Amino acid sequence: MHIRFVLIFSVALCFCCSCSKLVEIDPPRNTITTGQVFTTDAQATSAMAGVYINMLTYGALGSGRITLLTGNSSDELVGYGGVNAAFYFFNANRLQLKDAPADLWNNIYQSVYDANAVMEGIAASTSTMLHDDVKKTLTGEAKFVRAFSYFYLTNLFGDVPLALTVDFNKTKQLPRAPQAEVYKQVIRDLQDAAALLPEDYSAGNGGLRVRPNKWAATLLLARALLYTGNYTDAVTQATAVIDHASLYGLESNLNNVFSTTSREAIWQLQQDVANSMTFNATFEGCTFLPAPLHTGQAYYYLSPELLSAFEPGDKRRADWVDSTDNSSSSGAAGNYRYPFKYKVGNANNDRSGTGTATEYYVMLRLAEAYLVRAEASAHGAGGGASAAIADLDIIRRRAGLPDLSSNLNQTQLLAAVAKERQTEFFCEWGHRWFDLKRTGRATQVLSAIPLKLPWQGDFQLLYPIPLTEIQKDPYLKQNPGY
Repeated sequence: MHIRFVLIFSVALCFCCSCSKLVEIDPPRNTITTGQVFTTDAQATSAMAGVYINMLTYGALGSGRITLLTGNSSDELVGYGGVNAAFYFFNANRLQLKDAPADLWNNIYQSVYDANAVMEGIAASTSTMLHDDVKKTLTGEAKFVRAFSYFYLTNLFGDVPLALTVDFNKTKQLPRAPQAEVYKQVIRDLQDAAALLPEDYSAGNGGLRVRPNKWAATLLLARALLYTGNYTDAVTQATAVIDHASLYGLESNLNNVFSTTSREAIWQLQQDVANSMTFNATFEGCTFLPAPLHTGQAYYYLSPELLSAFEPGDKRRADWVDSTDNSSSSGAAGNYRYPFKYKVGNANNDRSGTGTATEYYVMLRLAEAYLVRAEASAHGAGGGASAAIADLDIIRRRAGLPDLSSNLNQTQLLAAVAKERQTEFFCEWGHRWFDLKRTGRATQVLSAIPLKLPWQGDFQLLYPIPLTEIQKDPYLKQNPGY
């Protein structure tokens, strides 16, 4: 694959919290210079820190682009201005080749390459100053990042090339691997990661949840097992996370869920407060929050379909949705509701470059473990229907909603799971888009939305692969319909 990868190794992170020196490593190249990067524990740890820094660049995994694009593709977001909106073709499901999200493709493969480079660099190191416990943890983190990256690649693009090495000669012309094979690799990597990673957050600076641990790998494994229909094992893995109550618990106050101190957070990415694009805010906060908060323009606002999914009294509707009336600035009346899970954006971030972040970007959180287990139980695994209802009620009570009936049949129960996932995970990591596709409901739900009519075809449920990649690799075939 002729994607141009740049692996950022921030050796300066060994000595300070911010990145001040970057080493670029470009293909074609068979191995990294292990003498420079993987000689000591500090250097190897810094190399892995560079992987996370890369994930927080614009268009990468931590940039909120997945939430933004899939929110437009599904029934969550509407772009302000209709046909003139920047993401109209995602909103209307009228994607063409020119609309392929090349930034996501390239930057997620960047993370794959970075993870492979760390694994290979550690494996090749013979330094006695790089200790086995550090090797084990960093290898686990790299495997986790690779699995996380491939989970999103295959859910966005379908069959994708499996690049499991930094050897350019082996990756430059890879064919697309079937999605089932991609999932097998994701599951293998997560099983390995769970066995290698520590159970606590001792690897993170001051115990922050900014580096994945065993339970992050376990939760993502539960998700992958659910998606592939292995409901029994999905229950087992989700339960393992839920039962680790010494570290995790649902936040009773919904406004604390996305905070830096959230007990619900299982893995977060920590932004650089000196980054001039976001400062101490997150990318999602900057994307969705208007400036000023209640009179500025919401460039992407919540759809009527999503707003109607909330039951009366749902605290998620009260705490995670806000509104703006920008009629005075736009000249057109309109009260638009926008995602308010993150409270800090361009309107209220600290632009000094020395501010304190009160929110980190939440990659994985505990509520998902309950909803994974509920769905798997609804399919007959674990404790069956009664256990599924019990898990759903835990999420509903936190949202201030009454318990479900104990007499739901399976169809009703699966509908209840879907509704709770919709209102719990709206505008968060593409959950709604992926849920509609994997449960076979996407065409029925989306083709009923006026903006998406006439329905262009189910091929729009996968994004097109960037044309530049197709042109460079004769073995890389485009998704049908484009």
